[in-house]
Amino acid sequence: MRLILQRIWRLMKIAIQGRAGWRGLVLYAVILGLQFVGVWFSVRMIAWSREFYDALEQMNAPEATRQIGIFFCLVALSASAHLASTWLQDTLLMQWRKRLTDRALAGWISTQAYWHLRAGFTEHPVENPDQRVAEDCRTFIDKILGLTLGFISSVVSLFSYVAVLWGLSSFALSFTLLGVDVSIPRYMVWAAFIYVALSTALTHLLGKRLKSRYFVQERREADFRHALVQLRENADAVARARGETAEQRRMSDLFDAIRQNWRGVINQQLILGLFTRPYQQTVLRIPTFLALPAYFAGNVTLGGLMAMANAFMNVTTTLSWFIFRYRDLAELVAVTERLDGLFAATAVPSPMRDVPRAIAHQTGGDQLHVAAAQLYTPTGVALRPVPDFTVAMGERVWISGPSGQGKSTLLAAISGLWPYGVGDIRLPYANLLFLPQGGYLSPEGLAATLTYPHDPATFPLSTLQAALQKVGLGLREMDGATSVAGLSQGEQQRIAIARALLLRPDILLMDEATSALDPAAEGQMLALLRQELPRAMVLCVAHRPPEALDITRELSLRG
Repeated sequence: MRLILQRIWRLMKIAIQGRAGWRGLVLYAVILGLQFVGVWFSVRMIAWSREFYDALEQMNAPEATRQIGIFFCLVALSASAHLASTWLQDTLLMQWRKRLTDRALAGWISTQAYWHLRAGFTEHPVENPDQRVAEDCRTFIDKILGLTLGFISSVVSLFSYVAVLWGLSSFALSFTLLGVDVSIPRYMVWAAFIYVALSTALTHLLGKRLKSRYFVQERREADFRHALVQLRENADAVARARGETAEQRRMSDLFDAIRQNWRGVINQQLILGLFTRPYQQTVLRIPTFLALPAYFAGNVTLGGLMAMANAFMNVTTTLSWFIFRYRDLAELVAVTERLDGLFAATAVPSPMRDVPRAIAHQTGGDQLHVAAAQLYTPTGVALRPVPDFTVAMGERVWISGPSGQGKSTLLAAISGLWPYGVGDIRLPYANLLFLPQGGYLSPEGLAATLTYPHDPATFPLSTLQAALQKVGLGLREMDGATSVAGLSQGEQQRIAIARALLLRPDILLMDEATSALDPAAEGQMLALLRQELPRAMVLCVAHRPPEALDITRELSLRG
């Protein structure tokens, strides 16, 4: 319990910190105040029920008619308070959700945790981060608001309703047990507490396994969604490989895992429901049954009986908060564990143990220096030793060597992305651009892809069109996802070259960036880069000599 409360507090501090956070707390207090108003209306309705039913018992038509008018006034005012509270609560939900989501996105994206915490790159990869950011932030705030507001309101309500019930049940329950006369004063109050205490204990006993079931269910649902996204993103490769049968089998296996855990969920819900459902249906009638002895003994009027039943029902309902919100509590615990795990992982990404992470990165000068460098895979396998080298601005270096010797890893280490290894890397303070084999196609369209990660609005349309014409793509639609749909790998690599022409980097790292082009087209693109970026430092990883780039020297990673 202490651990889960600490996790909840860590997440809530994110939502309530700062000036906007204080405004949220003020809004929370207003919502709580409206709920207290609702409690007052409930207490007033208890008094109304006594006055109304007494009027009926006395056949007092004028008074009964007046009470009907009072009833509709109370309902109108109570509904207004409830609707205002709900509207403000939904407003606060989005406000706090935004703060939590912003922090989650910052931790996941700006620190490159999305890259470092992938499976195979860390001992503790984050599962389904999209679900944690998109869904868990919303669910956490929704449950926190509902549960905390409900709990505080229930505590206040409890004191109010118990006071009313205490005043109404001034009589005692008297009976003889084993020859002993027993008298229980105000027995309706004690009966309410005993009734709910036993029910709460039984609810926890029957439903305590639901939390772990919910956690597993959310994870398996997210795995299934992710697999469907993967299929969509790799549709071309799957279709060319005739992989429909394999994908169908994979999707079926993932859904079977959902179905198997779901069976456990519904079985556990059934076990819990065997008690909670009858409890919910009888909690409204039990107080009337318990008060009947007093009514038949003439201790209370019909109005008093109905008011007492009402008060008892409100006491038991308030005390039953744990029973009625048990599933919500289980979901809150599960979502808190997932979300807190995401923040913990992104705050301090856990690398692979026993793998060196001692690459010293420095910035300065006008040359790239790499010395005493030894790179490793995330599993600790040493790659080909990197010879010491220096590259000046304007030089164009071809990095050669067999596959799997660490050429791409070396570029990643130079850019500051690869953590596993030792050595010293000094890089000029300059604009660096990395062109991988497969470029990024922005869902926002071709213009956003060409200028990524900059705002396309800062580039004139004519400049974008000119860059496309230089790489042989001609005039194209610039906006919308359809503008980048259906592009071949060769076209994608031409767009990446056009991006380099637009952004004009001082240092250009190319990792098989023209591998999908035929030799003639590759030569044209490399010659274009040489002409447009004559003073740029270029490091090019390629399996064949990039002759059109007019390389100044070769850096070999061969044995």
